[in-house]
Amino acid sequence: MSVAALPRTMEALTRRATMLRDSLQRSQGNTDGMVAILGSFDHRLSALEAAMRPTQVRTHAIRMAHENIDKTLKSGDAILSQFDLARKAEATILRGPHEDLEGYLEAVDLLKGIAKFFSSNKNFRSSDGILNHVNNLLAKSSLKIEEEFKQLMNTYSKPIEPDRLFDCLPKSLRPSKDDAGADGGNANHAEHPSKGLETAIYRTPTLVPPRILPLMNDIAQQLVQAGNQQSCYKIYRDYRGSALESSLRKLGVEKLTKDDVQKMQWEALEAKIGNWIHFMRIAVKLLLAGERKICDQIFDGVNFNKDQCFAEMTTNSVVTLLSFGDAVAKSKRSPEKLFVLLDMYEVMRELQSEIEAIFEGKPCSEMREAALGLTKRLAQTAQETFADFEEAVEKDASKTVVQDGTVHPLTSYVINYVKFLFDYQSTLKLLFQEFETGSETESQLAVVTMRIMQALQNNLDGKSKQYKDPALTHLFLMNNVHYMVRSVRRSEAKDILGDDWIQRHRRIVQQNANQYKRVAWAKVLQTLSVQGATGSTGSSGGSDLNSSGVSRAVIKERFKAFNTQFEELHAKQSLWIVPDQELRESLRLAVAEVLLPAYRSFIKRFGNLVGSGKNPLKYIRYSPELVDKLLGEFFEGQQYGEPKHQHRL
Repeated sequence: MSVAALPRTMEALTRRATMLRDSLQRSQGNTDGMVAILGSFDHRLSALEAAMRPTQVRTHAIRMAHENIDKTLKSGDAILSQFDLARKAEATILRGPHEDLEGYLEAVDLLKGIAKFFSSNKNFRSSDGILNHVNNLLAKSSLKIEEEFKQLMNTYSKPIEPDRLFDCLPKSLRPSKDDAGADGGNANHAEHPSKGLETAIYRTPTLVPPRILPLMNDIAQQLVQAGNQQSCYKIYRDYRGSALESSLRKLGVEKLTKDDVQKMQWEALEAKIGNWIHFMRIAVKLLLAGERKICDQIFDGVNFNKDQCFAEMTTNSVVTLLSFGDAVAKSKRSPEKLFVLLDMYEVMRELQSEIEAIFEGKPCSEMREAALGLTKRLAQTAQETFADFEEAVEKDASKTVVQDGTVHPLTSYVINYVKFLFDYQSTLKLLFQEFETGSETESQLAVVTMRIMQALQNNLDGKSKQYKDPALTHLFLMNNVHYMVRSVRRSEAKDILGDDWIQRHRRIVQQNANQYKRVAWAKVLQTLSVQGATGSTGSSGGSDLNSSGVSRAVIKERFKAFNTQFEELHAKQSLWIVPDQELRESLRLAVAEVLLPAYRSFIKRFGNLVGSGKNPLKYIRYSPELVDKLLGEFFEGQQYGEPKHQHRL
């Protein structure tokens, strides 16, 4: 820009500044005008508000009056409604609960609601009077409800007939009509009925009609809420407890002591034990399970110690039930009791989980402990009976001698005893677990069984020495050990005792058979020996010798001796018995295989020395075929006498 142009620019800027100042002055004037106008409006509004304030106060007062009137009307309606409900409830209470129990209980609930209403609205003029009246009605209702509870308990706490209980059992446990009676049906423990019962279905009997249970629950709730817990407790305990005891008595349950059990004959005791096992299942699975169910339903949601009540209600019945088992467990031990002890132990183990469930809670702990204690006592007694039996077998001092060498009664008794044990393998496994010894239960059973078998064998060895004839001694041992082996092979004992045991005892059988053969037939075979049959300087003369130097007189004596000894053996050993047909035939064959070849050879070699004489039948009485036939009469236990038919060669 040139210096000459600078004055013009300054002049233009001055003009613009002057114009801007004039514009700002005009805006300020406008602003001042607007402020004045707005100030005027504020003054007018303040005046208007001051003028309207009295009207607003009157309007608010009117609105509050309306609200108070509405509240008063509603309160009046509520009070009138409560009075109306109270009149209706009072009429129902005064009529009593007998005609309409459900309506009666509803009326009681209404009265409680009315009492709560007036208790929370005591500013009403008549609240105290109404409360007193309602509380009096509630007190009367409480007494009537208690009486009604007692009446219902009396009506629906009747003993259950045995037939009804039997109908709830699985078919396999229901007694036949011929058996059913006061004794509960004579369940036969010997058939070991518990096998397969794990899946058996029991139907819980209806102890109280289902439609009555909700009413009883409501009554119990009302009684407890009214502070009558003790009355409710006592009524329930006494009526239900009495019904349970009566049901068990009708079934045949009785309380017995150890002395009572000790005085019983075995057959009577065995029958009672079978019945007791039956009764325990019925009592636990049907009666006690049913009682627990209705106790839970009647006191459901009630602030009440139902477990304590249930425990007291069932105490007498449980004590009676367990007393018999306890008496048997504590009575004098004997071998025949082992299996019934196992049956009793088995049923207690079977019922253990159900007993735990039925008698849950701390108040019922005594019941659980009593049942568990009986289970352990039965196990202990059974185990001690095991030991007693083993000792009794080894020390059996019976003087019974089986004259025919057959299986001794002790052997058959012990073997049957052992075989019967194996019907209880699962039970024995549980029993051995009661007293853990660190070994497997199967091996424990094997050890016990082997000890019993060894005790039997030791006893048989002793009994065999009672025979004067050594041959009969070996026959007796052969028969008895063979019976043991055969029985084991045909039973579950085979898997427990094992093949080694069987093979070892089969060798004992064979050894005794060989010993019998050697001892019984040695003299007979000696008569058929060539040795000693030749002549000597002391013989009756050269004319008595044949060309081979055999003495005819000696041969005659040998034949006569054979006849005599064979006849004696036939007469005696035909009375002996080998009861097992296969063993009998095997023993005869073993004798024949030794005797007949020797006899045939002797006849063939020396028969001509006596066959050409005056009376050959005097010496050769029996042909080999007849000897073989007569051997077939040995060990039959029959008296044949001396053979009358003589056979010429």
